[in-house]
Amino acid sequence: MTRRRVVVTGLGATTPLGGDVATTWSALVAGKSGVSTLPYEWAGTLSVTIAAMVAIDPSEVMERVEMRRLDRSEQFALIASREAWKDAGAPEVDKERLGVVIASGIGGVITMLDQYDILKNKGARFVSPHTVPMLMPNGPAANVGLELGARAGVHTPVSACASGAEAIGYAMEMIRSNRADIIMSGGVEAAVHALPMAGFAAMKALSTRNDDPTRASRPYDRDRDGFVLGEGGAMLVLEELEHAKARGAHIYAEIAGQGLTSDGYHIAAPDPEGSGVRRAIAFALLDADLTTRDIVHLNAHATSTPVGDVAEANALRLALGADVDQVAVSATKSMTGHLLGGAGAIESVFIVKALQERLAPPTINIENIDPAVTINVVRDKPRPLPAGEIAALNDSFGFGGHNVVLAFRSY
Repeated sequence: MTRRRVVVTGLGATTPLGGDVATTWSALVAGKSGVSTLPYEWAGTLSVTIAAMVAIDPSEVMERVEMRRLDRSEQFALIASREAWKDAGAPEVDKERLGVVIASGIGGVITMLDQYDILKNKGARFVSPHTVPMLMPNGPAANVGLELGARAGVHTPVSACASGAEAIGYAMEMIRSNRADIIMSGGVEAAVHALPMAGFAAMKALSTRNDDPTRASRPYDRDRDGFVLGEGGAMLVLEELEHAKARGAHIYAEIAGQGLTSDGYHIAAPDPEGSGVRRAIAFALLDADLTTRDIVHLNAHATSTPVGDVAEANALRLALGADVDQVAVSATKSMTGHLLGGAGAIESVFIVKALQERLAPPTINIENIDPAVTINVVRDKPRPLPAGEIAALNDSFGFGGHNVVLAFRSY
């Protein structure tokens, strides 16, 4: 039996680089940073005072009455999904064949912390009745599912910083297995708040370049000192190929396969041998019916941590073998910061745009590349990609040893 093929027919985003896909992509290829000093009073109590906040606050595009019932992560999900749905042509679809898979690594943490402060300072009767729907991790997916009337299934994979990529892979499998014809899929995160930032800082995971925000996120640089927390989200409309063709949809690219593994090594540190990453890449290529020779571009997880960047780079060299030098590797967190559960989603959008535009985005802030990084990193300026049929990979990894690799093919 021929396996159902899955294509991308719509894109949406709200990120530290722009309020939609077009402005985000334009800033990305121009090498702009979305990192800045936090404007909040509480930031003065922290050791790290920088983050990558969304370029367009939800209050600029949503009505106040709607926002009051939504956590910030849910606001991001609705903003990005509305753009993606419109971009896909707002298709008429049997709601029984329409699904939603949207991930978040943490969920409504801002709501939880803010409502706890209200409970402590004002008392229980002042806690919002919307608290539980706002803080639950499936809130973003649920709200988008309700808006679209999706009835094929609404799901929320949670695998830390691999969540967004895992959501897209899950959506692909829903279409492949004939559970749905169209899926709204992606990831969001809104965790720029004192407690999450203090927690990451206590782990020594965050960059402390408070005096130089735009240059703080520097994947592969010898002097990198941690990641920069980001916020935002991105959505992709995934659709069965024949269904998309029948309605005359614009097709950006094909999502061809995925590889899922786990390290079984440590709750926060990556396996230094990169065995889980190597296996995930191998599984993704097999699932997509691709070889290492087909891959011309890769968006790396590359968070700008001292250990993680080298472990991933070593795994890429081992997994791609002799073909690794032909693969243009981009580390876009150098500009967006790390969106945690939203990272795999926005970086999948970047892969789709790279295949469409035949352009690999740059990695900024590499002043002295780490000699241990022996892969073909795209630095400073975007790099053209070949003509013809090409393929690309998106790497996403999460605390707990989660590894997700998605394979995309030009269409």
